[in-house]
Amino acid sequence: MKKNWKAFLFTGIVLLALVGAGAVSYLSGRIPSNDISVTGNTAGNLNNGGLFAESNGKVYFSNAYDGGCLYSMNADETDYKKLSTTSSSSINVGGNYLYYYMDSTESGTGMGYVVRTFGIYRCKLDGKDSACLDRSASVTMQLCGDYLYYQHYNNKEFTKLYKIKTDKSGQQVVSDSIINPAACHNGIIYFNGTEKDHYLYALDTRTDTISTVFEGNLWYPVYKDNYIYYMDVSSNYRLCRYSLYNNTVEILTNDRVDTFNVGDYYIYYQKNSSTDPALMRMGLDGSSPEVVMPGNFQNINLTSNYVYFNAFGASTPVYHTPVNGSVNISTFTPEVLK
Repeated sequence: MKKNWKAFLFTGIVLLALVGAGAVSYLSGRIPSNDISVTGNTAGNLNNGGLFAESNGKVYFSNAYDGGCLYSMNADETDYKKLSTTSSSSINVGGNYLYYYMDSTESGTGMGYVVRTFGIYRCKLDGKDSACLDRSASVTMQLCGDYLYYQHYNNKEFTKLYKIKTDKSGQQVVSDSIINPAACHNGIIYFNGTEKDHYLYALDTRTDTISTVFEGNLWYPVYKDNYIYYMDVSSNYRLCRYSLYNNTVEILTNDRVDTFNVGDYYIYYQKNSSTDPALMRMGLDGSSPEVVMPGNFQNINLTSNYVYFNAFGASTPVYHTPVNGSVNISTFTPEVLK
């Protein structure tokens, strides 16, 4: 009887240990929920490749000097750390995790280049515990609360709007239309039509229902303080803003615009011109336009301290200037780490 009692006790201890280990494993692998108001990056950054994203004083960026590998640094450009060994874009940050699109063909060499690896990935803020959420091509993605909304592409379905939960569950098609999910505020994704019209629409991520907001002719909407900033397709892609409060439109510039980004005090945009193209900036109401740097530029990404951009058709050098205050252009030269 004593032997049976000891055997039962030993079995019980083993079972408790296994249950405890399983619980620890489950909790350690669980992705905490985000509030519905959490977004992974600004629309302006995502529309410019999503090469920089900031959270809690840390900037996560695609290092153009190291094949686009994912890095982190302080907002003042100190304390560089390498987080991945492959090219990253459409960077999002939410809670203790990073989400990004990875494509090894952008940075790989040898066998790693021949065997292409791509898809949507998640990792911790230090780059550890990397996991693939969807092994498919994606153009733009935005973190909205607990879900990533992204443009999913393959050769059979072409481009559709998908969503997937941050823990990799609940993947589903949201819309068969081509929808850019970059502009998200408080659980509402603002996007322009791409097929029968270019109206402004709103997708409520709580229900995934779509409604019409404004029957305009717009492209690349960006939400900022109850305004939608956009390129006016019907008027040579000039910049305008639409008030969600009183349904009025303001013309901000008559310059033809290639790309733009909206900060707290300035709009930065690429002026399209055959004679004097330039990276420009102006106030949020279109006031005081000025040249930042003459030439053709792209990938305008903003952080709390700097504006980053590069010449059209050349990933390096990367330039930067303080996002606020006087223009002071210099070359951004982050460390390249092994």
